[in-house]
Amino acid sequence: MAKKLPPKQKRFVEEYLIDLNASQSAVRAGYRGDPNTVGPRLLANVGVSTAIAAAMKARSARTEITADKVLQRWWQMVNVDVNELVEYRRTNCRYCWGFDHAYQWADNSEYQRTVDDAKRNKRQAPSNGGGFGFVEARDANPACPKCSGEGYGHIHVHDSRKLSGAARQLYAGVHQGKDGLRVLLEDRAKALENVARHLGMFNDKMTLLGPNGGPLQAIVTTTTDPLEAAKIYQDMMKS
Repeated sequence: MAKKLPPKQKRFVEEYLIDLNASQSAVRAGYRGDPNTVGPRLLANVGVSTAIAAAMKARSARTEITADKVLQRWWQMVNVDVNELVEYRRTNCRYCWGFDHAYQWADNSEYQRTVDDAKRNKRQAPSNGGGFGFVEARDANPACPKCSGEGYGHIHVHDSRKLSGAARQLYAGVHQGKDGLRVLLEDRAKALENVARHLGMFNDKMTLLGPNGGPLQAIVTTTTDPLEAAKIYQDMMKS
């Protein structure tokens, strides 16, 4: 049976579970002294560390959140196809699919509105020789003489209500500014870094080795001559 913690240590455990910050948890729990020293010392306490581990295990069981699930979510965010959220499309121009590459109208209603507007403003009515049936999302016609088969580029943002799975996790909202609409995404580079760290692919510790991979020896000298100190170091590396 686990030993009951003193009230202040119990409070530290409760605070630590909030943000996993030992130093700040020590301050909030009421400990005095340098929090950067007190916090790590409390974590090294067997009773405290055991209580933290037990509390984390219980919380994981209650919420059904495991390290594997978190890792899986990060990995899904890394691999999501951004085209599921926003695309840069090149689509046909009005002349691509019209008869003889004449201007094509969407339908007769669009054409009639344009004709009526021309009459009101005493302009020449446009021709409907290109026919009807223009669809904005259609691919460009490679043989179109107007756009040289390139069509026109534009950004298409998908309906966020229909996003699912990893795409919904990656989506962080939109920002409407003076330069237009900007889709906000979660940091995929950070998610990949989290995956790599979780799998132990990073080694943040730097190990200094001496000759033949042995431990680095310290040079203790009272000389103030840097050339002499350098010679001592070179002799040590040769030995």
